[in-house]
Amino acid sequence: MGCTLLEERPFWRPGEAGWVEAKSDEVDSNFKRFVEVGRVVLLKSGPSAGKIAVISEIIDHNRAIIDGPTTDVPRQSYPFKHLTLTPLKIVGLPRGAGSGPLKKQLEKQAIVEKWSKSGWAQKLVAVEKRRSLNDFDRFKVMLAKKQRRDIVRKALGKSKA
Repeated sequence: MGCTLLEERPFWRPGEAGWVEAKSDEVDSNFKRFVEVGRVVLLKSGPSAGKIAVISEIIDHNRAIIDGPTTDVPRQSYPFKHLTLTPLKIVGLPRGAGSGPLKKQLEKQAIVEKWSKSGWAQKLVAVEKRRSLNDFDRFKVMLAKKQRRDIVRKALGKSKA
């Protein structure tokens, strides 16, 4: 007998008396970033690439409506293949929320500040800074690395001796 779409398939998890049936919300998974309303995403391509936005509505399994009222990302349909899911999420955001309620929730939960303090965002800023260096700036960085390397080598030589 087959399983219909409305039927919930049983999941099994280890229990005290062997394997016991568990509900789908009890299943522990290593995967934590789900495509859901309120998920903060990083745009990988397009005119707003590198900015963050929030999923406000899921259209289908390929696209979602995103909006970034505080990061100057206009409300638009965006394919999932051009989005990167972040660990940040706005809690309590209703489906299809407009820019007004979304902006209030972003400010209330300080999402943009949390993003800018994250290691991911700081690494993106460092990469962009490195890309913007001209030839002379790269030369100065090379000299600074040489000086640092010599200082570390001398300190290690003294500690071994």
